[in-house]
Amino acid sequence: MRWPRRLRPRSLRSRLVLIAGLLATSAVLLCQLAGLTVLRGWLTDQVDDRLSHFRPPDRVYQDIADDGTLGPPASENALPSDYRVFFYDRDGRLLRASLGSSDSPGPRLPQRAADLDLPTGRPSTVANEGGATGSGWRVIAYFGPDHMRAVVALPLDTVDGATTKLLWLSLGLGVAVAVGVVVLGNGAVRLGLRPLTRVEHTAQHITEGALELNVPVAGPDTEVGRLGLALNTMLDRLRTALHRTETSEQQLRHFLADAGHELRTPLTAIQGFAELLLDEPGMPGRRRHEAHTLIARNADRMSRLVDDLFLLAKLGDTPAAHREPVDLLSLAADAIATAAIRHPHHAITLEPLAAHPAGPERDLDIIETPGDPHQLAQVLGNLLSNACTHTPADSSVTVAVGATRTGARTDISLGSGPPLPPGTPVCVIEVADNGPGIEPDDAPHVFDRFYRAAPLGRPTESGSESGPEPGSGLGLAIAAAIAAAHGGRLELHNRPGEGCTFRLLLPDSTTAPKDDTDEAHHDPTST
Repeated sequence: MRWPRRLRPRSLRSRLVLIAGLLATSAVLLCQLAGLTVLRGWLTDQVDDRLSHFRPPDRVYQDIADDGTLGPPASENALPSDYRVFFYDRDGRLLRASLGSSDSPGPRLPQRAADLDLPTGRPSTVANEGGATGSGWRVIAYFGPDHMRAVVALPLDTVDGATTKLLWLSLGLGVAVAVGVVVLGNGAVRLGLRPLTRVEHTAQHITEGALELNVPVAGPDTEVGRLGLALNTMLDRLRTALHRTETSEQQLRHFLADAGHELRTPLTAIQGFAELLLDEPGMPGRRRHEAHTLIARNADRMSRLVDDLFLLAKLGDTPAAHREPVDLLSLAADAIATAAIRHPHHAITLEPLAAHPAGPERDLDIIETPGDPHQLAQVLGNLLSNACTHTPADSSVTVAVGATRTGARTDISLGSGPPLPPGTPVCVIEVADNGPGIEPDDAPHVFDRFYRAAPLGRPTESGSESGPEPGSGLGLAIAAAIAAAHGGRLELHNRPGEGCTFRLLLPDSTTAPKDDTDEAHHDPTST
């Protein structure tokens, strides 16, 4: 059934009330109809039972045969009931008079017995005589002696009256039920849908900008309660996604601003010296050579800065694809030799990793991790260069190599990524110095791009790094990105006034699954 568009209910509450009203009214009417059918059948059976127990005696047939006619009985001799009895004589003619005291029209009977289409001994229903309106008659036909016939009839006005009253009662009851369901059902549905209404109002406020709201949950075991829990989960994820998006946009803006600032410095220097060479063609050779040298140096600085930015973008998009066993002890020895040449005034030593109560350390026989040796060498070079650049000339730097399990160090407070699960076997390279350390406010940001942490004391020496020039703020960011790409982590233990320790954690190849080929794609999260 399709409702017209104008009459179609729009709200859920109206639909529920309408459906409940139609169902209740239909149920009442069906029950009343069934009761009406049963009652009419029972009353008709009672009439049939009365008809079957009334049969004219044979003496009446004999009197009719002797007289040839049947006159209307006197009022004092009339049957005191609703029975009407009609006779057909031996010639099959219907006698005009009949037995009975009722003045109402009798049943419609044919004038000839041959036309009487009634089963013998079984009741049937016929209409009123002369087409009169009203209830019909229930009749039964009997055979008498000498080919005579008798028809006994009872009116159905009692049956029709009872069923008519019951019908009107059913219609009135159906209307009352429909009105009651609409009135009471509207209140019941409104009360039952109150939690859903609160959810609707809260959702409306959220669409208007109140993202901090949560949908009220009345009962978690109900449909509305489960809907509220699902909406709250969706809102939490939406808020988290929006927060991440805002944070990412803010970081991107800061990154672009810092990158533009870093690139603008060498570009300004190159532009200034180039204009100087163009404006003064007669410049002495020594000054011209100095200008060319400064232009080349700033161009090299800008080139290395762009390369580092490209490396960070590449590391952030895809993990390191080139994997081979890397001996961290040999890697550390080579990095120390390179750093000793660049920073001859610093004492750099190589030691085994100190044992910790969480578990015994392995001897320095085989300390291997799967990874890219060039990228790991860059990480170690950046850590050593930072330690030598930002500490006084007489400071010492210690490099410790070993293997342990995560959770062995409890003094690590900062890291470049999420911590590894406790008890994970890892290879460790520690770069510790006894310099002034890092300002406590700067320590949480040392792994951010373009962030320059101010040491507590001024270094007495400044040397070049293996990455960008001092102060670019990309060395530790690159090291942290390489560590994350290898499934590891870079940690910091800062001791203001006493120095700091950078700790590189990498998967242990002795416990990680090995491939048959040297270059295999390895999932960093599985170590």
